[in-house]
Amino acid sequence: MQALMLRALGIGLALFSTLLAAAPTPPGVRAELDGLFAELQRQQCKLYRNGSWHEAAQARQHMLRKLAYLEERGTVQSAEQFIEQAATKSSTSGKPYEVQCGQAPAQPSRTWLLAALAAQRKARAASAP
Repeated sequence: MQALMLRALGIGLALFSTLLAAAPTPPGVRAELDGLFAELQRQQCKLYRNGSWHEAAQARQHMLRKLAYLEERGTVQSAEQFIEQAATKSSTSGKPYEVQCGQAPAQPSRTWLLAALAAQRKARAASAP
C-alpha cells in the first residue's frame, strides 16, 4: 500500500513538473516570431523541408506547430532560440530548411530568418519615439 502511494505521488510530481515546464512564449518574443511568420507570408516565401517546397501559408503553419512543440517543453526565451532550435532543420530527418521568396535564390532558413528579424528590429527601433 505504501509503495503504491509513493508511486502515485511520484507520478503526480512528474506531471506537475511537466506542467510547470510548459509555458507560453513571452509577449515580446511572440510578437517578433509572429512578425517573422507574417513576413514569410507577406513575401510569399516558400519553405523547403524534407525534399519538397511548401507555400507560404503551409510554411507559417509548420513554424507555428514547431513553436507549440517547443512551448510544450518550456518557454522560448528569444526569437534566435526558436530559429536555432526549430526553424533551421527538420527534427525528423536533420536536413536543413531553405527559404525562397519570389525570384530570389533559395537560402538557408537561418540566414533568411535572422535577416528578417534584424530588419524587423531596425524598423521597430526607427519608429520608436
